[in-house]
Amino acid sequence: MSLPRFFVDLPLAPNTRVPLPADIAHHAFRVLRLRDGEDVILFNGQGGQVPARLEAEGKGGWAALGDHDPREAELPGRITLVQGIASGDKMDWVIEKAVEVGAHAIQPIAATRSVLRLSGDRLDKRLVHWRRITVAACEQSGRNRVPQVFAPLTAEQYFLSGSGDLSSAPLRLICDPDAKDRLTILATQRPGDLANGVELLIGPEGGWSPEEMALAARHGVQPVRFGDRVLRTETAGIALVSALSATLGWI
Repeated sequence: MSLPRFFVDLPLAPNTRVPLPADIAHHAFRVLRLRDGEDVILFNGQGGQVPARLEAEGKGGWAALGDHDPREAELPGRITLVQGIASGDKMDWVIEKAVEVGAHAIQPIAATRSVLRLSGDRLDKRLVHWRRITVAACEQSGRNRVPQVFAPLTAEQYFLSGSGDLSSAPLRLICDPDAKDRLTILATQRPGDLANGVELLIGPEGGWSPEEMALAARHGVQPVRFGDRVLRTETAGIALVSALSATLGWI
C-alpha cells in the first residue's frame, strides 16, 4: 500500500524536522487517523519528494525528514490543456483528471458559449479552489510538480498572449468534430516540432463559436478530431491529453 502524500509549501531539507502546517496536521491526524511515528511522503513542488515520519504534538505536529528522493512522474513533453470554462462541477472534474493524466498546465478560457461567468471575488475564490484541486490530484497521482492553473482569458486574449517569437511557440491543436485530420496525425511530427510543447484547445458546452474557430484558424491552430464520436467537454480534454501522450510515446 502506498504511503500518504502531502504537499507542503516549505523548504524540505533532508534529515531535518519541519512543522506541519495546521491544515496538513488536521488532515493527517484527524481525517486520515494517522498516528505518531507513521511514515508519509512530503513534496513541495520543487522536484522530487522526501519520506518523513510523523511526530504528533497537541493538535499539530512535526515531520522528521529522510533523504531526498528525486523521482518524478511527469510526461517527457509539455501538454497544456486550454479549456473553455464548463459549468457546475464539470470544470473541477476536468482540472482534477487533467492533472492525473499528466497535463503540464491548464488555461481556462471564458469562451463565447461558456455558461459560467467569473469576475472579481468570485473569480479569485474559484482560482483558489481550482488550485487546491491540482494539489490534491498531485498528492493522489504521485506527481511531485504542481501544474499551474492560469487565470481565465478570452479566446482573443489567449491568442494575443502567444503572438510573440514563433520559434518558441507550442504546437496548437483545436478539437473540432468536423476536422479533416485525426489526432493520430501527430505520430508523423518530428521531435523538433514538439520541443515547445503542445497546447490542446477544448471548447465548452456547445463548442467553440464560429468567430472563435475563425480566430484560431488565423493564428495557425490545427483542427483535429478524436475518432468518429462527439465527446462532451468534460470528457474531451481528458481523452485527448491521454491519447496525445500515447500517440507521441510520452506515456
